Amino acid sequence: MEHWQSRLDELARRHGVPGAVLGISSPSWTGVAATGVLNCRTGAPVRPDSVFHLGSITKVFVTTAVMRLVQDGRLDLDKPVSAVLPELALGDRDVTDRVSLRHLLTHTSGIDGDVFVDTGRGDDCIARYVDQLADVAQNSPLGATWSYCNSGFSLAGRAIEQVTGQVWDAAMRELVFDPLGLADTLTLPEDALLRSTAVGHMVEDGRTIPVRQWQLPRSIGPAGLIASTVSDLMTFARLHLDGGGGLLTTSSLEQMQAEQVQVDAKYSLAETWGLGWARLVWDGQCLIGHDGSTIGQQAHLVLLPSQGLAVALLTNRRTPHLYEDLFREIFAEVGVDMARQPVPPAEPLGLLPTDYVGVYERAGQRIEVLIGDGGPILRVTTLGKLAEYVSDPVEDLPMVALEPDVYLVPLTGSDHWLPVSFYQLADGSPYLHFCGRASALRVCPPR
Repeated sequence: MEHWQSRLDELARRHGVPGAVLGISSPSWTGVAATGVLNCRTGAPVRPDSVFHLGSITKVFVTTAVMRLVQDGRLDLDKPVSAVLPELALGDRDVTDRVSLRHLLTHTSGIDGDVFVDTGRGDDCIARYVDQLADVAQNSPLGATWSYCNSGFSLAGRAIEQVTGQVWDAAMRELVFDPLGLADTLTLPEDALLRSTAVGHMVEDGRTIPVRQWQLPRSIGPAGLIASTVSDLMTFARLHLDGGGGLLTTSSLEQMQAEQVQVDAKYSLAETWGLGWARLVWDGQCLIGHDGSTIGQQAHLVLLPSQGLAVALLTNRRTPHLYEDLFREIFAEVGVDMARQPVPPAEPLGLLPTDYVGVYERAGQRIEVLIGDGGPILRVTTLGKLAEYVSDPVEDLPMVALEPDVYLVPLTGSDHWLPVSFYQLADGSPYLHFCGRASALRVCPPR
């Protein structure tokens, strides 16, 4: 692990990441490396047992809990969620009657996903969050397309609460944390205070500073509020590599890792999705994993089942560079070439998105496709609660054609490019896919 400690030190400095922890686990050994500081204001050092936010890796933990309850016959993946939540009311009555846990765990419910309503710190916060989903518009028809959905996991968390009779935090301890001995995996800030805990960072006026809020609202806990050490995360990963660890059956593991749905848009977060897991293809090899981004922190977990390998990186600044450089080197050591993000073609294609001009919108974001004097523009406006977590809620991003239905826009403050895909549902409805989310065309300009 000495080599990877050196590389983590070097790459974290190069990419301006204040602190990070790396974990690598194979069938025969597990190693941890730590670098930097937890908080650049206090200078507290990162330790191998420091706690970082896992962000949306939480969703794999939640899916694991759901599968335990499915094994016990207390939940059913394919029955309507309303069977255990008879009071459920969503924005679309048909979806209320038919949406299942499988829809929620595969991001195909069509429920608008980025609803970050704060319903308080009380133990009823998830129940109150689910109640307000009645006022949330359906983003796409049930099962019609894949679109990353945080609110669906809060709904799944409410189902866990209902059948266990416990608040989600306690149910996760009983179903997953305690049986695996995850003593430093937590959901509440009062527990984080008792540990060596990382604070997120952001760049403001050219300076890297701590964020002003440690955690997102408790109401979206099942979507992304678990925090943990990299050692605990490696233990959780081994559960999914080593046959279930007595918690999950072979059938449950296979269902979680098997393809459940294809992602319609090209170059999205993954080619296909399992139950909870993203399914990746690197160099012809099938991997599973999940990323997590929260307020000033970023986490990555990638598993290579064919070799029993798990790699995790927890950081306290959001940037793709450290992850990509480090994981590319690590997986090259085992003969796997990590997939590369698309970049603009060397020669411009001369295409304009004239057929896609319009306004695309969902709860957390409005996207306008415009053609100005300088070329096509993607105007991205962050809406609602999410706007409080970004420095500028409105961004104009130049669009570069990659393919006739795929354009690239630059990631702000980076040399990375993000894909914008245009496609139609089976009924012909036009959609735009950006950052893993599908947004319907709401306003088409007159021709």
